[in-house]
Amino acid sequence: MIEVKDLSFQYDEATVLENVSFTARPGEITAVVGANGAGKSTLLKCISGFEKASGTVKICGQDVSHLSREKLAGTMSYLGQCTDCEAELNVYEVVLLGRLQRLSFRVTDDDIQKVNAILTQMSLEPFANRNISELSGGQRQLVFIAQTLIKDPQVLILDEPTSALDLRRQFEIMEFLQKITKERMLTTLVTLHHLDIAAKYADHVVVLADKRVYTEASPAAAFTEKMLHDVYEVEAEVYTDRRDERHIVALGAISL
Repeated sequence: MIEVKDLSFQYDEATVLENVSFTARPGEITAVVGANGAGKSTLLKCISGFEKASGTVKICGQDVSHLSREKLAGTMSYLGQCTDCEAELNVYEVVLLGRLQRLSFRVTDDDIQKVNAILTQMSLEPFANRNISELSGGQRQLVFIAQTLIKDPQVLILDEPTSALDLRRQFEIMEFLQKITKERMLTTLVTLHHLDIAAKYADHVVVLADKRVYTEASPAAAFTEKMLHDVYEVEAEVYTDRRDERHIVALGAISL
C-alpha cells in the first residue's frame, strides 16, 4: 500500500505540489493523470524517495523518510520515463541486473529461471541476445519494465509505461500489468497520458490540477466532462461502449 498525506514539493521558489493526499491499494492499478506540468512525474519521484518533499509518504506501512535506499529498493521498484541506455549489455543482462540487490557475485538457478520466465511472459525471448542499444524505444521500454518486475516488488511505480509503445503494445502491457498486479497483489502506481487507457485498466484514478488533487475516485467517477473541462481545458464527450467500457472523446479546446 502507498499512503500519501499532505505532500508538498518546491523547485527553488516554485511550488509544484501542495498538500497532495491519496491512497493506492494492493491488487489495484492506481493511475495519476493530469495536464502537462501538473507534477505527475515529480509526485512519483517524491513517493519513491528521489525528491525530498514535506508531508508523509508510507509504503507498506513504513515511512519512506525513515527507510534506507537498500530497504526501500527491496520493497519498491521504480521506472522513470527515460529508458536511454548506453551500456554494452544485452537484453538478458539488463533484466538480470534487476536482481542485483539479491545477488552476490554468483547467479543462481533461481535468478536464471526468473529471467527466462519474465522474458517469456513479455514476449522478449527473441531479443534476449540483442544489445539494448539496438532496440527501438518501445522495445527498450518493455525490457526495463521486465527489469522492475524481476525484483519481486510489493510496490510498482511506473512513470508513463506506455509512452513509447504503439497502440497494440499499450493494450498488451497494460493487460499484463493488470494481470500481474492482481496475481501478486502488487500496489501499482502509474502515470498515464492516454485517458482511454487509464479508464480501461485503472482501478483507481488520482487527478492532479493546480498543484493539488482535483479528485480521487474510480475511473467512472473521475472521468467526467466537467473534469476534462476544468483540468484539460477541452470540450469533451464521455460515453460507454457496448462492452460497458468508458471512452473520452475530446471535441476541441475551450475558449479561455
